[in-house]
Amino acid sequence: MSEHVHTSVSNGTGFITLDRPKALNSLSLAMVRDITHALMEWRDDSAIAAVVIRSSSEKAFCAGGDIRFFYDAGRATPQGGSALVEDFFTEEYALNHLIHFYPKPYIALMDGVVMGGGMGVAQGGPGCRVRIVTERTKMAMPEVNIGLFPDVGGSYFLSRAPGKLGCYLGVTGVTVGAADALYAGLADHYAPAAAMEVLSAILESTAGAELAEAIAAFAEPFKGAAGDSRLAAERAAIDRHFGAGSVPAIIASLKTDDSAFAQKTLQVMATRSPLMMCVTHELIERGAALDVAGCLRMERTLVRHNFEDGEVIEGVRALVIDKDNAPQWKPAVLDEVDAAMVQRFFQPVWPDYAHPLRHLD
Repeated sequence: MSEHVHTSVSNGTGFITLDRPKALNSLSLAMVRDITHALMEWRDDSAIAAVVIRSSSEKAFCAGGDIRFFYDAGRATPQGGSALVEDFFTEEYALNHLIHFYPKPYIALMDGVVMGGGMGVAQGGPGCRVRIVTERTKMAMPEVNIGLFPDVGGSYFLSRAPGKLGCYLGVTGVTVGAADALYAGLADHYAPAAAMEVLSAILESTAGAELAEAIAAFAEPFKGAAGDSRLAAERAAIDRHFGAGSVPAIIASLKTDDSAFAQKTLQVMATRSPLMMCVTHELIERGAALDVAGCLRMERTLVRHNFEDGEVIEGVRALVIDKDNAPQWKPAVLDEVDAAMVQRFFQPVWPDYAHPLRHLD
């Protein structure tokens, strides 16, 4: 294990603890490999009945992939390190697939910041997932803010959120809290931060085979305590505007609405990459018709095109490197994005037999 991932076993439960607090547990390639190694080792171990993934810090579960690494390696030649970017996304998406189909309860303590790649290691499939949020949870798929798109299976789980919530969350990249996460089907249980010590004691003392039921019983008294969902309150507007059929149509629809929600959404979208908002819209539309493996293969193709295009390099420069918050998006305005620019991101990079994720099913 690397210095940033710790594993242990107690009472038939395997524990994975992310411990890179200064970087909000941003995932490195070594961390992806460590998590994958532990899950593969425990998958067929009859002594392990459940898995818990958590953070050593209450600030963040996981803020996503290490975008500074993407910037440095993505600008390099393969000899200088950019091949590691290819490895990172291939192995990260394979890990997302492994988690989705994990044959044992997969319990994610989504306390604090849960964004991007953090969502990828928290969103197990319906057969295994137990996702817990607190009042400290700050959840987002904010990739359009850095010229990327919601990956790590986002095309799958966002496209399956109720109504147009997934399109709204992906195209705007906005951050939501616990009540919204529950409403959108991106979390299962709520627990107040003050009860996390009690929950930790339950996790340590309960037999792995009984853990999912024990967590449900623990969380039952807190049902409804997460507060009101803003997404629920704005659901009719979200479905109307984000069902408009394209990003330009969404903008046009929002401009007819003088509500605070519509005006705030327009302000947010004005800061995002016009091209990647359009790519994200198309991605979520396509993802609705694909299975998990198909979504991840599609995203892997898009990542290659995205780094070749350079939009993500510019986004990370503006947000993280120079911190001027003034990305020079190309195109700079939505009116200059045409269908051919968007469709180019979906063009095959490899023949099917050579796709890096060809073995996923």
